[in-house]
Amino acid sequence: MQVEGQYTINAPVQRVWDYLMDPMGLQACIPGCEKLAPAGEDTYEATLKVGVAAVKGTYQGRVAISEKEPPNRYKMLVEGSGGPGFVRGEAVIELMPKDANATIVKVKGDGQVGGTVAGVGQRMLGGVAKMLMNQMFDCVKKRIESGQ
Repeated sequence: MQVEGQYTINAPVQRVWDYLMDPMGLQACIPGCEKLAPAGEDTYEATLKVGVAAVKGTYQGRVAISEKEPPNRYKMLVEGSGGPGFVRGEAVIELMPKDANATIVKVKGDGQVGGTVAGVGQRMLGGVAKMLMNQMFDCVKKRIESGQ
């Protein structure tokens, strides 16, 4: 399951990078994220409560950031499991200046799901993944632009 998105945030690249590297900021913006606690360098333990159609559940997992090229690019790896199954994914996030006060964020990801949650249909899961990604980056945009 592949997902892509592009977002424009009215802030300089460095400020967007700093926000995306802040676990408290990410926890506030990742849909369903109840916990994002440091578990080593660039690695976090996560608890997510997510629902897809009638399949809802809590996932325990890990988020790791790798291949950092500050402030332009990084890779995020996510894996988790819970009652409804498992989820694994990775995304490359690229930040490019649009101008001195605006940043274009490009996201390209790939994920796999298994268990009961996979039974809701791959086409629907792609739409849900895109919706969750849009919610996250809409939140990031609002919080950065309002100075939170």
